[in-house]
Amino acid sequence: MHKAQLDNDAGFEPVWLPDFLFDFQRALVEWSVRKGRGAVFSDCGTGKTPMELVWAENVVRRTNGRVLLLTPLAVGAQVAREAEKFHVEVRRTREGAGLGGAGVYVTNYEQLHHYDAEAFVGVVCDESSILKSFDGETRKGITEFMRRRPYRLLGTATAAPNDFFELGTSSEALGYLGHTDMLNRFFRNERNNADTHRAWGVGGGATLWRFKGHAETPFWRWVCSWARALRRPSDLGFADGDFELPPLQRREHIVRAATAREGFLFALPAVGLAEEREERKRTVRERCEMAADLVAKTGQPAVMWCHLNEEGDLLEKLVPDAVQVSGKDSDDAKEEKLTAFGAGGARVLVTKPVIGAWGLNWQHCSHMTTFTGHSFE
Repeated sequence: MHKAQLDNDAGFEPVWLPDFLFDFQRALVEWSVRKGRGAVFSDCGTGKTPMELVWAENVVRRTNGRVLLLTPLAVGAQVAREAEKFHVEVRRTREGAGLGGAGVYVTNYEQLHHYDAEAFVGVVCDESSILKSFDGETRKGITEFMRRRPYRLLGTATAAPNDFFELGTSSEALGYLGHTDMLNRFFRNERNNADTHRAWGVGGGATLWRFKGHAETPFWRWVCSWARALRRPSDLGFADGDFELPPLQRREHIVRAATAREGFLFALPAVGLAEEREERKRTVRERCEMAADLVAKTGQPAVMWCHLNEEGDLLEKLVPDAVQVSGKDSDDAKEEKLTAFGAGGARVLVTKPVIGAWGLNWQHCSHMTTFTGHSFE
């Protein structure tokens, strides 16, 4: 077992499994509490927040200690509302202030440097895929903070299925194999290069890291030793019931560029990332005008995702009742705007996925526009 890296459980028998959990949620909470240090990769709308809250409350009741629940920006207020609905007591905290006795404390990732890890027995990392968006030092700090706690839980809906770097950093944060150790055990570097940030997979000319011979099955067996993943309850053998959602309606709109690339008489398909970036910058106005027209016609709440600052600024101008959350805003301003949109204080939100696409429930909004991109999220 040790050689196969299938570690034993480090948790305990659950002491509280409330009736508001669905059967599949109950099974995941039972597994994660017994595991002690695990990850729940559960799709959007499957109730990660109540599962995280129940897990944290189990740790509090078992240890009479504190659990810190880390969230993306503006998600803390949402978690507090969910906790109130499910009668779980949580306390929001900022800048290390307001810590009292045993209980569940909620703060956002950007505040973590204000806290002493020794003050907590457990950590919940909500929307753990967001760690990829932080710089190396911030991500390292979060990993170090978690790595010293006896009880740890990661939760995300969007663990990229082919991003082994993310799986390695998740394992490291939970106290299992570090991502470098994971590489050495299961993969080979075909170019004898330690660049771990390049393409992975089992095919493609640019791939550096590939599975060693016969290592693919042991690798996924190892992942399953510390993580559970599902898109719907039936993935775990439960009935889907109300989790069988209507199909997502996707409409693709083709934007005609007003100008051709420099040196060309006609518009040609972009080939490669460099040409894509050039075309994105050249067609900002055409794309934004079409997106603004689509949103204006609905008259309903909408999210407009963008990638470039120029796109966000133009969309904000073209849609009179839009509010933009941008990177230049302070954390407080971002949280205020995101919360206002969720509460219906603004009809249209303009922002980048790296800012607002993490853990926020906007169930009042069923329309969005997005420009093409390559991110799994």
